[in-house]
Amino acid sequence: MALGSFNEGANAAPMAEINTTPLVDVMLVLLVIFIITAPLLNQAVPINLPRVDSTQLDDKPLVVDLALDGQGALFLDGAPASPEAVHARLAGLAPQQPELHLRAERATPYEKVADILAVAQKAGVTKIAFVTEPRDNGLPVPTEQNIPSSNP
Repeated sequence: MALGSFNEGANAAPMAEINTTPLVDVMLVLLVIFIITAPLLNQAVPINLPRVDSTQLDDKPLVVDLALDGQGALFLDGAPASPEAVHARLAGLAPQQPELHLRAERATPYEKVADILAVAQKAGVTKIAFVTEPRDNGLPVPTEQNIPSSNP
């Protein structure tokens, strides 16, 4: 790093230019290293794989629809159900790894949704999807009217 010359006269100002020679040297060394190592990254072991006829797997997951209305009533696949019936159905389907699609009205208390999540967890369900509807304007802009106040 050059800071100036040995002249300590009136024109003794530090040098304001950057020495780019070390930078170019490092970049050229890296370029050579990458040119040498790039062909090594695509090396594969040549093997002769067997040929078989197979069909495409139908991987459509088992879906269980669960809906909650504003009062917390449960509807399992469109029919009214109790929390015990939901637990029994989910526990019976747990080995098949079902997806639980949960729909809840806007007015549903969070406690009811949390209860259903606990029932699903106890039944062994690991895939849960929250089904929602898109907003009309596309912009999620909350207003003061629809934000509940935390002050009593």
